[in-house]
Amino acid sequence: MSSEKLPAFIETCNVERKQDLSEDQEESQKPRLGNEFEPISKRQMKKLIKQKQWEEQRELRKQKRKEKRKRKQLERQCQLESNSDGNDKKRIRRDVVHSTLRLIIDCSFDSLMVLKDIKKLHKQIQRCYAENRRALHPVQFYLTSHGGQLKKNMDENDKGWVNWKDIHIKPDHYREFVKKEDLVYLTSDSPNVLKELDESKAYVIGGLVDHNHHKGLTYKQASDHGIDHAQLPLGNFVKMNSRKVLAINHVFEIILEYLETRDWQEAFFTVLPQRKGAVATDKACESSSHDKESARVEGRLDSDSSEEENSRNELDSPHEEEKQDKENSTESTVNSIPH
Repeated sequence: MSSEKLPAFIETCNVERKQDLSEDQEESQKPRLGNEFEPISKRQMKKLIKQKQWEEQRELRKQKRKEKRKRKQLERQCQLESNSDGNDKKRIRRDVVHSTLRLIIDCSFDSLMVLKDIKKLHKQIQRCYAENRRALHPVQFYLTSHGGQLKKNMDENDKGWVNWKDIHIKPDHYREFVKKEDLVYLTSDSPNVLKELDESKAYVIGGLVDHNHHKGLTYKQASDHGIDHAQLPLGNFVKMNSRKVLAINHVFEIILEYLETRDWQEAFFTVLPQRKGAVATDKACESSSHDKESARVEGRLDSDSSEEENSRNELDSPHEEEKQDKENSTESTVNSIPH
């Protein structure tokens, strides 16, 4: 570059530098768009207002919770004092009269069941325990031969069973701690029908969910060991569409209900599920006689209608007689076929 052009170039550079500095100053004087200066949206503003209101009303909410707890406590106390509703499901424990009757679920059939049936047995035992805790006359509840798959399933799925109250859970067989003369095995295969419950006895329910694969097993075991056996008087009071074999919890609940009402029929109809199609035996007899009477009436109406038809046919013209004779012979042939 020539010496003549050099001063002009330097001056141009100085001018550009001054312009850059002035631009930097202007930029620095502009308001920053940092976090503290960033504009707030309406949604964020609403959230902040709600949060502020929530903080301000904290004490008020606390006071309301206290009042609600006091109100519920007062309601419970009034309910306990009144206790006027006899149909109330939660019964007062102070009115409970414990029965001396021993009710045993025999769990010695563990090896005969698959895991699916073991789980069903566990659920039925849970139901028995819950019903006995709620009953007005709870029995002395025993769970014997407890171990194997059943205990493992209870340990895995119901760890609270170790804290159950009013139940005796034993790994021993019931014969080891109950006298033989006190035992009565409840089985639907027994020819003996139970008329009433003896509260000095120990009644055994077979803890077997087998879908009738081992029919007569509990009856055979009771007979082999010389243990008294009986079946509930189901046939004397109830007629069912299905077989008479009941679930463990149903037998347990029927006994609890009988101890309260001393009425077998009421106990059966209170406990048995609707799917069993249970009807009272007297009603079943009435229904059967009514069906027979209806059939007889229908038969008489059919015979009357056929006589009317024959009398009308006699008034027909002579050329119809041959045709009518054929029809009558065909009809008599059809009617002679047994139905």
